[in-house]
Amino acid sequence: MAMNLRLRDDQTDALKHRADQEGVSMHAIVLQAVDDYLARTAQQAMVRKTAKEQSAKWAELLDRLK
Repeated sequence: MAMNLRLRDDQTDALKHRADQEGVSMHAIVLQAVDDYLARTAQQAMVRKTAKEQSAKWAELLDRLK
């Protein structure tokens, strides 16, 4: 799927500078940033789900420890 990404001038300049430093395209950096974001948010969701499950599992003990 194609999409347009509109960046501010300062973002474009910084992205171009970084891409030049790393010897990769601006496109490659944006794709990596999206992948990193998706991985991070998936991990955060898993941590929240696990915390919720464990707090429910141990609710009675946690209440007694208060």
